[in-house]
Order: sequence, then C-alpha cells, then structure tokens
Amino acid sequence: MSKLLPPRSWVLQGAKRASQLMPWCCWRSSNAMMFDYAHAWRALGATAVLRRDVSHFVVHEELGFALSGEGEHSFLYVEKINLNTAQVQEILANFAGVALKDVGYSGMKDRRSIARQWFSVWLPGKPDPNWSDLEQQHSIRVLECERHHRKLKLGVHRRNHFELILSNFRGDRDAVDMRLHAIKTQGFPNYFGEQRFGRNGSNYQRALRLIGGGSLRKIPRPKRSLYLSTLRSALFNHMLSDRVAQGRWQQLQVGDVAQLNGSSSVFSVEYLDETVTHRLLEQDIHPALPLWGRGDSLASGRIATEQAALAHFDGIGDFLIQKNLKLAYRAMRASADDFSWTFCDDASLRLVFALGRGSFATALLREVVDYQVQQEQLTGGDGGE
Repeated sequence: MSKLLPPRSWVLQGAKRASQLMPWCCWRSSNAMMFDYAHAWRALGATAVLRRDVSHFVVHEELGFALSGEGEHSFLYVEKINLNTAQVQEILANFAGVALKDVGYSGMKDRRSIARQWFSVWLPGKPDPNWSDLEQQHSIRVLECERHHRKLKLGVHRRNHFELILSNFRGDRDAVDMRLHAIKTQGFPNYFGEQRFGRNGSNYQRALRLIGGGSLRKIPRPKRSLYLSTLRSALFNHMLSDRVAQGRWQQLQVGDVAQLNGSSSVFSVEYLDETVTHRLLEQDIHPALPLWGRGDSLASGRIATEQAALAHFDGIGDFLIQKNLKLAYRAMRASADDFSWTFCDDASLRLVFALGRGSFATALLREVVDYQVQQEQLTGGDGGE
C-alpha cells in the first residue's frame, strides 16, 4: 500500500482554524433535534460545547478488509477538513475526470470535523493522477492509495474511531465518570443521530410532505434515497424510544429479534436460556428493531404486534412498504469499544472510542451531557457520524 503523505496527529497543534465560531445566539441544545426521544438514564445536569473548533471532532474510518493491490478501482484514504463526504466525492470525480457515480464511499462524514475516510475512483485502463495535487487546491489530502477490483459500496466499512473534545464542560465529574463507566459496560441506545434528519429536521419535514401527496418522480435519485432513509430512521428512533421508555432496550424477550455484534446477521428469539442471556450480557448479541420495509417480520407474538402498531407513526410504515424498501434490522444497543476519557484542566472533557458502522457519536453524548452545537453543523452524516 503506497502512503502518499504521513498522517497528521489526531488534534492539529497550532493549526489555523478552518472556520470562525458563530456567536452564542446561534448555538442550541442537541436535545431539540433528537425529538425528545427517551433517555436510558436520568439527566445529570452536565453541559458542554461540541465542536467549538474543527479539531475537536476527529473521526477516522476503519475499512475492515484487505485491498487486492490490483484492479480498476483506485482506493484513496482521504483526510478532509470542513468538507462533507458528498463534496469530496464531487472533487475527486472532477479531478480524475470521471462521472460522479464512479466515485464510491462507504459512510457519510460530517462537514465540521477532521475526518479520514475511504473513497474509490473507477479508472479502467488509466493510471492514477497525481493525487497529491489535490492538497494545493482543496482542504483534503490523500494519505494512502491502492488498487482494488471492486467499487467501494455504502456501509461496508467495519467501524469509526472518534476523538472528541467537549469544551466548557460544567457538571459533577464523579457523576459523569460513573455514567461513562455505565456506557462502557452496558452500551447505549443506538439512535440515529440528529445529523440524519437535516438542519432543524428539514430533511424529515420534506420527507413527510411526500407522504402527504408529494411526488418522488421529480426528485433526483440521491435526494429521493435521502428522504426515504430519513423516514425509516425516524421510525426506528420512534420504536427505540418506546423500548427505552419501558426500560427494555437492552433486554431480549421471546418474540424479539437479536443481531450479532458488528454484523448484519439476525435471528428470531424463540426461547431464552443461559447461553443467550450470557451472550446478551457480554454484548455479543443485541436486541434489534426493524428498519421498516417490505418483507416478513422475524418478530413474533406480542413483540410483532407492538412493532406493527408503532409503524403507523406519521404514516411512515405503509409509505415505506409502498416504495418497496426492503425490511432490514438494526441493533437497539450500540457498544463503545476502546473507550477512554479524560477530564482536562482547561474545563474540557476528552473522549476516545470506536463505534460500529452506522452508530452515531452524538447518540452516546446525549446520555452524558446536554451539549450545544453550532446550528450550521447539522449537514448530514451517517454512522460515522
């Protein structure tokens, strides 16, 4: 694997800020965007500021599989600053002279961050351009480059590694420390983060209008997929919030669906024994909820009845089936791996952890502090955040 440039340190020391801070009137609580979903634990009254500087939110993507070293697709490990994934996709397509659809990526990453993620560029019969020239024109660097025989598809990376700094931390350190230990050992509710729903929930509101009679045909395919994904994410969060409110988000019952940790493999829970209970406590398996769509539910009995009733929320369930989305499953619980934290002397809290693909760092944070975030930052992003 060719390394074009040495990687930067996790936090840029003395680096120029990529953007200016907005005044305090433009900050707002994250909870407003989480639609008041139920919390797993009581609020601690702690507050902090998230992403006060671009270097306070660092994420890098772990691909999780080996590249072949040959093929028509050039895999690039890109570091981007203050750019979202779609913007980098467009930059790479223009630079390489290929169509946008010929540039692949696995996960969406937020704009206001220092993020490293993989892209693939289809270059059949063509040599790689001088990727290092990109640094002179844009806020991106190509750190590694290697060929592979397949395009990079959505959702195939293994996990994301985070280093976050919460500034202006105020709260009971002992209580927060206990909460962080609880999350480390028990996990946290695997909500889709506020980024999935757009600024002030704008994507969700636009998607709801489609249920009310709007036409999908006039909407470009990427936007169409975004709106359908937003609706399905909202319905999942609605179902998960119901389980969290009942205290059943990390419990398995007969009739539930279980998902293997770090995998899309699921199975119906037909009985509970010591083996299943042990695997649940060890976070080898997690309770799972449907990502609603067409197909036969793996849940049964009372669980299936509850889920069918909740699927009527905002008319989303029937709409997703009508649009032929395929039924899938997502774990109710997310695990934070390699989790550590430090209370710093400058009134900040530093968190380091890894999450499986599709899980949101902000879903973890909301169980710890009431954080504030700049309104302009809510521009999309997935499990990588």
